[in-house]
Amino acid sequence: MTSTESTVHAQLLDCLQANLAVVADRHHGPDTHLALGAALRFRPAAGPDGLPTVEPSLDSHLADAERFLGLLVTDRWRDITPARLEALSAEHVELYVVADAYDLSWTPYYLQQHMEHSFLVRSCPAGAAITDAYRNQTPWGNAVPGRWEVDWAKLPTAGHVVALAPAATVPAATPIVDIADPAEYLDAYARHADRAAALHRLTLETWLLTRSRKLHAAFQARTGTDAVDEHLREWGLLTEQTYLAARRAERGRREPAGLLDRLGRALAADREVFGAAPNELRDTVAGIVAEVLGTTPERVLAEPELTLLPGFDSMRLVEIVARLEQQLDVEFDPDDLLPENLHHLDGLCRLGGA
Repeated sequence: MTSTESTVHAQLLDCLQANLAVVADRHHGPDTHLALGAALRFRPAAGPDGLPTVEPSLDSHLADAERFLGLLVTDRWRDITPARLEALSAEHVELYVVADAYDLSWTPYYLQQHMEHSFLVRSCPAGAAITDAYRNQTPWGNAVPGRWEVDWAKLPTAGHVVALAPAATVPAATPIVDIADPAEYLDAYARHADRAAALHRLTLETWLLTRSRKLHAAFQARTGTDAVDEHLREWGLLTEQTYLAARRAERGRREPAGLLDRLGRALAADREVFGAAPNELRDTVAGIVAEVLGTTPERVLAEPELTLLPGFDSMRLVEIVARLEQQLDVEFDPDDLLPENLHHLDGLCRLGGA
């Protein structure tokens, strides 16, 4: 292993984001990757064992990389053998790879835990030159940013291989706070019969939620303020408590009371600390947008970047603004009618709630 001082804030990133961040900063400059924190989300989807999850998919991460980092997917492959990966590396110089961490010898998860994990790979005289910027503490040791040289044959079959290229410019990113009602999510974890499995999964959930909130605060340059720092500290303590509860459940011991209530309070506080629009206003605005575009409110809430919705154009935008003013009984300040305020659901909510 060659130790490397990662240029990215790896302590804020999950294992798929970390190496997208390396590519973004390399092409667009230091701290470009902090824009991955522009969108603060809580939109659970169906997950394993009948439990909902906030874990983003690879497709979601790649969409964010394009939207916020100016990284374009130029090619993509599935289930790639080491020999094929070597050939692709010769063609594309460096590739972004996602494989099972259980099979990656430089990670502490090697032969310990199955999970998707990313790395960058290029050819070198010794074989495959690996860059992995991920940082985390695990029960099997610490994952630290580094560079490794391994024989191509010792790499596993990769589930996903992606060729990335920089866009000409980095899109302007504005903060997005999209927090759904957590009631069903919390209820699913409360009712799950296998407490050890539920708390094991919830440990990952709270870890992901905590890192994403720290990343969002860093993107907004809002660390160092009392309210934000206290909120982030609460998320960190919640993650630690969840981990301890999971370990107790694994040993057949009773879990502490109030854990899920504490998670619910932390999610509610996200709105107060980071300025999310109330659910009622957000749902109303999404309904108006959906009516104009001929889609569903659920589709708008799932894709709050309105320019990505079918049918959105300048004519529809004028109609959306007119209906918002009429139905919300407000008159927007003409100086606020800027594209950066009108192309995203949160921007419309801010105008509608003013």
